[in-house]
Amino acid sequence: MAGLGIPVLLSGCGGELSVLAPAGPNAQASAWLWWGMFGWFTAVLVVVVALWLFALKRTPGNAPDAHIRKGQSRWIIWGGLVLPVSTIAVVLAFGLPAGQGMLPQEAADAKVLKIEVTAHQWWWEVNYPDSDISLKNEVHIPAGKPVDLHLTSADVIHSFWVPRLGGKLDAIPGHTNILRLHADEAGTYRGQCAEFCGREHAHMAFTVTAHDASGYQQWTEQEGRDE
Repeated sequence: MAGLGIPVLLSGCGGELSVLAPAGPNAQASAWLWWGMFGWFTAVLVVVVALWLFALKRTPGNAPDAHIRKGQSRWIIWGGLVLPVSTIAVVLAFGLPAGQGMLPQEAADAKVLKIEVTAHQWWWEVNYPDSDISLKNEVHIPAGKPVDLHLTSADVIHSFWVPRLGGKLDAIPGHTNILRLHADEAGTYRGQCAEFCGREHAHMAFTVTAHDASGYQQWTEQEGRDE
């Protein structure tokens, strides 16, 4: 019966703010990492529960104390050291490259679009330094290309997060962090402040709209005329 509830639980893993509905390479890497961890730790849980049930039902034997101590040492070494250390090593082996992909890459940064994002209580100021475009609570990017967001804050610590496009990164007063986003296809993606920042934190939302090449050019020209 418990297994029947798994599809119901997993049905809540989709949606506009789900990291399991990736729409870009960075978010895809995070999603694969999540599924890998979910599968591995589910297997570990099943094995641990099976061993626990076996221990409850087994009949105590009359093995010598030395044999018992040897068996206990094996459990401590393999279950208490080898398993967690190897698990952490595998998670880092996949997690570090995934996180690295969300940071700017110096060798290819020359032509990457730069967008300045300043967090306020409780809204987002978005500026395009190359075109003097200023927006509020909305970001527009070209689809199929990496974009670097230069994040800072005008008051307290906030956190910029578009779950379907990449990881979250803090916006800190007096400091600039750079987050790389990449949308595979044109569309609108919801974002949210992911760091509690005060009374209206829950309403500090924004949108990221990815345009195809011609659509982004048209949007830039239109916004330039409106400025």
